Amino acid sequence: MSSDYILAYGTHASAQDGRCAMEWVSYLAGEPHSDQPICVSPVLRAMCIALNDGLEQQPRQRLRPYLTRTIGTSQDGLDTQRGWMAMDWLARVYTPAWLRLAGLTHAAERLEADAVIHGPDDLAAALDLLEVARRETRAARAHAFGSPLPTGWAAALAAGVAGREAAWACAGAAAWAAARIGIGDIAGDRARAAARAAAGDAAAIAVRHSRASACHAGARAAAHAALEPTLERLAASALTLLDRMLPTEVLPVPEPALAPPTPALL
Repeated sequence: MSSDYILAYGTHASAQDGRCAMEWVSYLAGEPHSDQPICVSPVLRAMCIALNDGLEQQPRQRLRPYLTRTIGTSQDGLDTQRGWMAMDWLARVYTPAWLRLAGLTHAAERLEADAVIHGPDDLAAALDLLEVARRETRAARAHAFGSPLPTGWAAALAAGVAGREAAWACAGAAAWAAARIGIGDIAGDRARAAARAAAGDAAAIAVRHSRASACHAGARAAAHAALEPTLERLAASALTLLDRMLPTEVLPVPEPALAPPTPALL
């Protein structure tokens, strides 16, 4: 990795302070220093910003191969399609991943098979399935936390709360940022709320059932220990989703050049 081409967390007053993903795009596109490059689709921009700030320093660098492909997308007419792609991912990839971790396999399979969202006509049926999943995970969470562990129940409860937060913090938040811009708050807000609640409850169950809540002093450390593999898989999946949203043609840009991207079709 080139030492002069590092994606940094957050926004920066000047390039001397560092550059996040979108600030690098502004540089590559010849625009003034900003994390709001005008050459980039608002949907892609929102998703890249959320991933940039949700990923840790080393995983954040995995965004680099995608950045040049965002240039020139600002008026390509594909943002609504991108928004529905993100909403479908939340329903059929993100939420089932957490349900499986909590042992709710049937509910996960139902979402994967039937909660297809290609546009507004599909949203009502998918929302019904997400609401069912939310009720099932809420009941399972109540059961899981209904009786104290022999020791450390308070720590387990705190770890469960931290698990709910961790489940949304990176990939889920990034996909919703894209969906919100592409299709609007009103169209997808109930589905987003159901997906987030179901995933959060499932993550809390997973932390409760793990030994991490009894072995670690800190709630956040316990949640991370129990959820890290799923968080990593979903981060990788969110990058795959970003890849699908991008054009395959790479525009010529000034140095420093990016690694060749993986070809993808929208």
